Amino acid sequence: MVQTGAQIVSPFDTELINKVRSLSIDEVNFNVNKELIFGLGAEMDNTYLSRLKTLSLSPEVIIKQKDLPIVFTGIHGTGAVMVPKALKAFGFNNVTTVASQDVIDGNFPTVQSPNPEEPAALEQAILLAKEKGAELVMGTDPDADRVGIAVPNSEGEYVLLNGNQTASLLVNYLISRWQELGKIRGNEFVAKTIVTTDLIDTIATAKKVKVYNTLTGFKHIGAIIKKLEGQEQFIGGGEESYGYLSGDFVRDKDAVMSCALIAEMVAWAKSSGKTLFNLMEEMYMEHGFYLEDLISITKQGRSGQEEISEKMSNLRKNPPKTIAGEKVSKVIDYLESQKTGLPKSNVLQFITNKGTKVTARPSGTEPKIKYYFSVQELLSSKSEYLSTKEKLTKKLLKSDRNEYSTIKINKKTKKPVIKRKTLNILAKIQ
Repeated sequence: MVQTGAQIVSPFDTELINKVRSLSIDEVNFNVNKELIFGLGAEMDNTYLSRLKTLSLSPEVIIKQKDLPIVFTGIHGTGAVMVPKALKAFGFNNVTTVASQDVIDGNFPTVQSPNPEEPAALEQAILLAKEKGAELVMGTDPDADRVGIAVPNSEGEYVLLNGNQTASLLVNYLISRWQELGKIRGNEFVAKTIVTTDLIDTIATAKKVKVYNTLTGFKHIGAIIKKLEGQEQFIGGGEESYGYLSGDFVRDKDAVMSCALIAEMVAWAKSSGKTLFNLMEEMYMEHGFYLEDLISITKQGRSGQEEISEKMSNLRKNPPKTIAGEKVSKVIDYLESQKTGLPKSNVLQFITNKGTKVTARPSGTEPKIKYYFSVQELLSSKSEYLSTKEKLTKKLLKSDRNEYSTIKINKKTKKPVIKRKTLNILAKIQ
């Protein structure tokens, strides 16, 4: 097996798991040879930070914006060690951490879940940000490969950005700065997974940069970087589940790197009198307002796995003709690798004539299926941001409205609670 610095992919992943499954517990040697175990110390951290600084595209901006107020939390994970160091290495001097969550603790005592995709995980950080007047809030997951962020909106209220929004903003920033610095030579590319927003494709195409779409899982992005090494230059990319990467010296999603570049992006926006939220509005005005959502459904045991298999089979035999009142104009079946150019995968995508997309992707290891939704609309002005978002949200809600039996409003959250009849094609409102 070739060493790539990335996660292993087919066929090595299958060979490895088959080998593990073939072993008996009696064959495992529990007599540890401590001479073979050693820790990585400050030397490795410093080497990483030195390489990380080479990714900075706006060091002169950071010098002027070095006091940008930032709040960060590692949510009891490893990010508490390296992210503050990375921000300092980039030149940011006004970083406040959530002290109660700086403690590395696998019990995660201050949160129900340390997942930055969950709004509650950043609750303490946002409270601190309000106190400090921070212009950026960031929180990393326990192993510091994913990051969630919050920024003030036009009314000064902190809003959480989802993985698609952050990935799009980061790719847009990276390509824009590469262009401004004259680094675009014609062989550069960005990479994303097939369930990540197509806004990234739109941005890259408009800026004449190649886009490679991979199967779900960052290991496939790492594989593309390795495959094109020496031929094409990787600018950056990511996935909707809050994982991002730039440069090619790391081959997996990296929240430490992402935090540094996101902070730089906010500083870059501020140098022009803008916020990151303003950059997002402008991005939507230039390339289209994309809104995504996700539903994950878990069944029980073997019967649940069989039920999900049956649903996928039915979707292949009887694909929907319309979604949200729009005609389905394209169906992509990733089991047909000769048509997609990717390895076979049990994934279906339905795309309408107006760009609405629904993706159905079952888990390969548990009785779970995920439905990804994407809708889009032109945004003509910043003043129409909220009305356009509301229009897109309603479209997400009514995707195949015949799937719903009742829609009631939760009195406490003021959000809709949807009772569904079937689970073939789903949609929900955030």
